[in-house]
Amino acid sequence: MHQRTTIRLAASATAVIAAALSLTACGPDDGDGAAKTSSPAPVSSAPSNTAAGAASSTPTSPPASGPAGAGASIASHAPVSPASGTSAGATPACSVSAVAATARQAADRPDGTGTGAAVVEFTNASGHACVLRGHPTVAGAGNGSPEHNRPLKVTPTGLASPVRLAPGGKAWLKLTFHQVQGEGDGYCASGAKPAVFPTLVVGLPGAGAHQVALSDGEFAECDNTVTATAVSAVKPS
Repeated sequence: MHQRTTIRLAASATAVIAAALSLTACGPDDGDGAAKTSSPAPVSSAPSNTAAGAASSTPTSPPASGPAGAGASIASHAPVSPASGTSAGATPACSVSAVAATARQAADRPDGTGTGAAVVEFTNASGHACVLRGHPTVAGAGNGSPEHNRPLKVTPTGLASPVRLAPGGKAWLKLTFHQVQGEGDGYCASGAKPAVFPTLVVGLPGAGAHQVALSDGEFAECDNTVTATAVSAVKPS
């Protein structure tokens, strides 16, 4: 009986030791698994850094100091405005002395007894190409110094594009006035008194001011107001 009890106790002790060893062996694996699940930052940090690196290595627009590559290709397909075109962009503006200006009454003008409308013609009188552009300034003046003038209120109409003039080339703009009505001294629909100027002083951006007179009369208008087109290579009527 004593021997059987000893054997049972020994077997029980062996079983307890084996169970303890089994639990000890399993403990570190479970602990490592729990740590990986509760600390995802090290795992996710690598992909996020990679994505950030990829995003930073692909700029949305080519740097100004970078190679011509993709940036040049994009620029070559962009619309080019007339002002930045090769011929106009490389040609200097017409100086005052390079341009000769004349004026005539327009065929297409408002009904009335005043000037109604006038066409101003610019001719490149120099020996080299130059560019005119923009809407004009307009002032009424006498036959004397163009500095003694009365500025008119200009309402610009239409788009302005540069016009390249070869030597002898021409460009035009049209001025439309508030028309004088009636005979004799006439009258203005607004009730104002008509104004009469022997000449006009017409200025263009970068090309100075030019004094012009009509070949057949004077400029008669109302309200000191004029609508002006931009200088153009197309001759108006």
